Amino acid sequence: MNLNTINNCPGDSRFFKKSAPIALEQIIGTSEAKFVPACNGRDKSFDLMGIAPLQSATQNEVSFLDNKRYIDLLSQTKAGLIIVSPAFADKIPHHSHALVTKNPYLEWARIASLFYPKSSVQAGIHSSACIDSTAQIDDEVEIQEFVVIKANVKIGKGSIIGSHTVIEQGVEIGENCRIGSHVSLSCAILGNRITLYPGVRIGQDGFGFAISEHGFLSVPQIGKVILKDDVEIGSNSTIDRGSVRDTVIGEGSRIDNLVQIGHNVQMGKCCIVVAQAGISGSTRLEDFVTIAAQAGLIGHIHIGEHARIGAQCGVMSDIDAKSDVIGSPAMPFREFFRNVAFLRRLVKSSSKEKE
Repeated sequence: MNLNTINNCPGDSRFFKKSAPIALEQIIGTSEAKFVPACNGRDKSFDLMGIAPLQSATQNEVSFLDNKRYIDLLSQTKAGLIIVSPAFADKIPHHSHALVTKNPYLEWARIASLFYPKSSVQAGIHSSACIDSTAQIDDEVEIQEFVVIKANVKIGKGSIIGSHTVIEQGVEIGENCRIGSHVSLSCAILGNRITLYPGVRIGQDGFGFAISEHGFLSVPQIGKVILKDDVEIGSNSTIDRGSVRDTVIGEGSRIDNLVQIGHNVQMGKCCIVVAQAGISGSTRLEDFVTIAAQAGLIGHIHIGEHARIGAQCGVMSDIDAKSDVIGSPAMPFREFFRNVAFLRRLVKSSSKEKE
C-alpha cells in the first residue's frame, strides 16, 4: 500500500457514517448563531455535503475559525459556510456565507454532529455473549461479541455494550449509554448517556492496606462507583470503588485517557481531568474544576469550584475556588512565573560573574 496516495480528507467512509446532504437553510434554522450572507450574492438554497478544515474545504462544505493564529487561512478558504467569532466577521471571504457567534467551537460541534451523529443502536444480543439469566436487559439494547454479563445486572434502553466487555454482578447501567470494547465494570451504578471508551476499568479495589510489622494487610473496599448523567471517560482510565463510602463522578464531567482516580474521590459536575493525571483517595473536587495533563493530587484535600490546576502540577494542600495553580508544590500562576523569572536572572548573573 502506498500511504502517500491516501486521500487526506476528514470523515473517511470506511470509519464514519455521514448524514448528507444537509440544506444550508436547515442548518441556519437550527443554529443559534447570526447568519451573514455571502457578499457576492450567492444564493443560500444549496446543500452542504460535510465539514472540513479551512485549507481544504470546498464551496459545499462547512468550516470554522476561532483561533487568530489561523487567520491567514480564512482569506484563502473556499468553504461555503464558515463559523467565526465577531472579531473575524469582517475578514470573511466574499464568496462564503457565515455564522457569527461568540463561541465558534460550540457551534462547530453542533453542526458537525448533524453530519456525523452517534451510531444508532442495533438492538439484539450476539450469539457469543454470555449473559446470566437474572440480568435485566431492555429489548432496545445492543450486546456485541463475547460480552460477559453476570447476575442481577440492569441495562437501560438504547445502550450499547462493546465486544469483550465484562459487567460484574449487580451493576446498573442507565439509558443511552455507550460502553466501549474491553471495558470492565464492577460495584458501579451508571446514570444515563454515559460514554466509556475502550479499556476503561470501573469499580476495582481501591489502593487501601494497613501496615504491620509482618507486612501489608489489604483493607476490604466496600463502597461503589457512581457515575452521574452525561459523564465521559477516556480509554484505559481507571476509577476505584470507595472503601467505606462511594466514589462519585459528577454530572457532565469529562475524564481523558489514562487517568487514575482513587477510592472515595468526590467530583462535582462538569469537571475536566486531562490525560495521565492522578487523584488520590478521598480528595473532593467542587463543580467545574479543571486538572491538566500529568497533574498529581494527594489524598484528603479539597479543590474549590472553578479552580484550574496546571500540567504536571503537584497539589499537596487545599486549593481555593477560582484559583489557578501550577508547579510542584502547587502555587499561584503569577508567583510561579515570578520565581522562574528570578531564577533565570540569577543564572544569567552568575554566568556573567564567572566570565
